[in-house]
Amino acid sequence: MLKITNVNKVFNAGTVNEKIALRNVNLHVKKGEFITVIGSNGAGKSTMMNMISGGLTPDNGSIQIDGKDVTRLAEHQRAGLIGRVFQDPMAGTAPNMTIEENLAIALGRGKRRTLGFGVNNQKREQFREQLKQLDQGLENRLKTKVGFLSGGQRQALSLLMATFTEPKILLLDEHTAALDPKRAQLIVDLTEKIVERYKLTTIMVTHNMEQALNMGNRLLMLHDGGIILDIPDEKKRTMKPQDLLRAFETARGGESFSEDRFLLT
Repeated sequence: MLKITNVNKVFNAGTVNEKIALRNVNLHVKKGEFITVIGSNGAGKSTMMNMISGGLTPDNGSIQIDGKDVTRLAEHQRAGLIGRVFQDPMAGTAPNMTIEENLAIALGRGKRRTLGFGVNNQKREQFREQLKQLDQGLENRLKTKVGFLSGGQRQALSLLMATFTEPKILLLDEHTAALDPKRAQLIVDLTEKIVERYKLTTIMVTHNMEQALNMGNRLLMLHDGGIILDIPDEKKRTMKPQDLLRAFETARGGESFSEDRFLLT
């Protein structure tokens, strides 16, 4: 479903501020795989996600989604292939628009625009059915402006919007990090339910090692712009956060993993 081949990215090349963001990254993701990604600040996680979504273009190398070369396609040209949920609950929705208007935009992602009504009774019924799975009572609040929802409700809505059209790839960019533990767990449970229901190919960046080990069927660790660990499901299921830290130290020749943002439990 996703094939990244020899991708490199350098910011501010040739200056004192030169930063190598990605170094010769190669990644093949099968259809239906759920990959969790961890790494310290500056490891290249966000850059890799932006490469996949089209927010950034690699200096060299190629990116294919479902057999299609998208390396030079802009973000809007990949919109029909990718769904994405960001860390900030405010980022995935339009706060001054209603729930049904936000869902109508999501439904039209990647499609040709027409002059027909954005929301009609048929779509409203579809929206209600989809919203019921969130268990937030939002199916009865279609006319409510999204800005009045709580952070957890907005993130749940963002997740639904990102998966509304069953994208080829779902990108989750620390999508529970800004929520309190109770709401974060709600989003985790909802994520697993939606991904399983639609068999979505998913890449999730997280700062929670326990979450990275418990979710998905493959784990990547990035460091200094490269993938240094690629742990399959059978091994991941037997690991604890401390085992992951030891694996990092082994991969880095004794270098310890020191990143205060990471949660071990």
